[in-house]
Amino acid sequence: MNVERELIRRFLEEDVGAGDVTADLIPPTAHALATVVTREPMVVCGKAWFEAVFCELDASCRVEWRVAEGEEVEAFAELCQVCGPARALLTGERTALNLLQTLSGTATLARRFARAVAGTGAVVLDTRKTIPGLRRLQKYAVKVGGCQNHRFGLYDGILIKENHIAAAGSIAAAVVSARARHPELAVEVEVESLEELEEALAAGAEIVLLDNFSLEELRRAVAIARGRALLEASGNIDLDNVRQVAETGVDRISVGALTKHLKAVDLSLRIRLLDPPG
Repeated sequence: MNVERELIRRFLEEDVGAGDVTADLIPPTAHALATVVTREPMVVCGKAWFEAVFCELDASCRVEWRVAEGEEVEAFAELCQVCGPARALLTGERTALNLLQTLSGTATLARRFARAVAGTGAVVLDTRKTIPGLRRLQKYAVKVGGCQNHRFGLYDGILIKENHIAAAGSIAAAVVSARARHPELAVEVEVESLEELEEALAAGAEIVLLDNFSLEELRRAVAIARGRALLEASGNIDLDNVRQVAETGVDRISVGALTKHLKAVDLSLRIRLLDPPG
């Protein structure tokens, strides 16, 4: 994954501002070794971003990883060691850990969802319910965890929802308008009933999002569609019921919780001072 240096600079600016007044207490020649350990099981994600923080502060910083991107590790596993100027390690600690723990938290949850639907034929997708400014990173973490991405933003996919339908006058009118304006994009329509599903299919929607359907309604929707469109279930889906939803025969399941309800992984970084270079 490409790491934009400008984005790293903005992350650091948020924390460092005019300067790290506490790290200034450390002699500028002091070198240190930092060890990062996880306090809980996790899927590792965000290594490149973690490294980039320290390298932005001082190009001499070196990170030695004990784990691979996407690897599942147990609690108290050592993730990496960082060696470099003590000031740089102390200044970058929180920004680097924030990125690693947030992206690993996203990937860890995504891995649980992917495992929950394994073998059903359904795939779990993320949504646009992301932390502002971190969408690209979180969507990357979703893929590392084993789930897939829905559209990135409002510009790369058409999803006609209730308010769009109301403004256009009908599902059919909204689909016709979408095809005329953006023929290169697949058209997805959100529906709230089996009757609206029939309308969306008749209008030629390639994807139909079934919003808050019961399990029985999902099974009936699959029977009605008979492969004429991809069916996507959404709404009130969690790890407790996602397998049941997948087993109804839907093709896709979108879960906002992947990026919205994430729990950052609990990480620990401990620094040991080394002899300053002679």
